[in-house]
Amino acid sequence: MRVSRRKRVINLVTIGKYKDAVKAVRKAVVGKKKDEAAKLLPLAFKQLDKAAKKHVIHKNKAARLKSRLAKAAAKI
Repeated sequence: MRVSRRKRVINLVTIGKYKDAVKAVRKAVVGKKKDEAAKLLPLAFKQLDKAAKKHVIHKNKAARLKSRLAKAAAKI
């Protein structure tokens, strides 16, 4: 139980980081800020890859989110 509690805290931090990064990219896309979205995209990819590597999220979910972000950023 102690290990689970510790890992939960670490996992929540990792989840928060990738969600914040994804939200930042989406906000830039909605605001039609192409250069800002292009700058934030690699950071979001990095956080998603880290979360998938640590098994916080499934690798296919990370791939799906990365694909959707890249597609949205390319549209603007």
